[in-house]
Amino acid sequence: MKSQIVVTTKLIYVAFPTIVLQRPFFLVFLVIYLITFLGNSTRLSPALHTPMYYFLSNLSFLDICYTSTTVPVMLVSFFREKKTISYEGCLSQMFFLVTCAGTEGVLLAAMAYDRYVAICRPLQYPVLMSVKVCVCLVTASWMCGLVNSVTHTVLTASLTLCGPNHISHFLCDIPLLLKLSCSDTSVNESVLHVASATIGLSPCLFTAVSYIRIVSAILQIPSAQGRSKAFSTCASHLTVVVVFFGTANFNYDKPSEGYSLDMDILVSVLFCVVTPMLNPIIYSLRNKEVKGALRKLARVHIV
Repeated sequence: MKSQIVVTTKLIYVAFPTIVLQRPFFLVFLVIYLITFLGNSTRLSPALHTPMYYFLSNLSFLDICYTSTTVPVMLVSFFREKKTISYEGCLSQMFFLVTCAGTEGVLLAAMAYDRYVAICRPLQYPVLMSVKVCVCLVTASWMCGLVNSVTHTVLTASLTLCGPNHISHFLCDIPLLLKLSCSDTSVNESVLHVASATIGLSPCLFTAVSYIRIVSAILQIPSAQGRSKAFSTCASHLTVVVVFFGTANFNYDKPSEGYSLDMDILVSVLFCVVTPMLNPIIYSLRNKEVKGALRKLARVHIV
């Protein structure tokens, strides 16, 4: 039966079984969603449309789309007695989730390259990171995410579901739908592992290599204050990179058996809810230019 999928959200029924406890958690996730949306809205400022912040604006747009794919549905489910989603709706959520995740992984690698050029090859920065190059890198990131997502969606849609189609989670994702299938999922799992290596591991390794070169260049800065400031910025960026790639690889490259569902849900919350909220704080709110744009945006709304 593909008409609907019953989503038995363990986060609600097991960890928080009563209405009394559902409401506080509803407020927590609502606040997180609002912080994510408002924090990433700084991308709307034309003052930040420079090569340095071009990637940040696309990352912010990605995070808004990413969190909007899962969080609103989860918020509604807190107060719905019958927690169901149509089969088409489930595939759609999976499509947008995988698109945003794949695109963000490649975009983070592009941002690491931008920082490498800025620190290690500053004289060549205007040429190596021209507007044309930035547009090509962002376009390539979106194309990688879309191709990856279309491939998984087509393969998943070809599977036969056995019923009763219960998902003990708060979202529709590839590994969860594979568990509902009566069909042979070996091809799907193989493609999932290949995608994890190409879209997940490769950008992660590229980012690591870029930052090794960056750290080497920072160590040559004569000023202790300059080194401390540079290391602080790198540490913040690397924290988000580690959280994003770590949770992504856990989600999409874990074995089909022998994993903890509780841990899977916790990692998914970090991956889909917390990380998009942290990105504007770490990447944007640490920069004076973005703080100024946020103040201007707030004044416009107040007026």
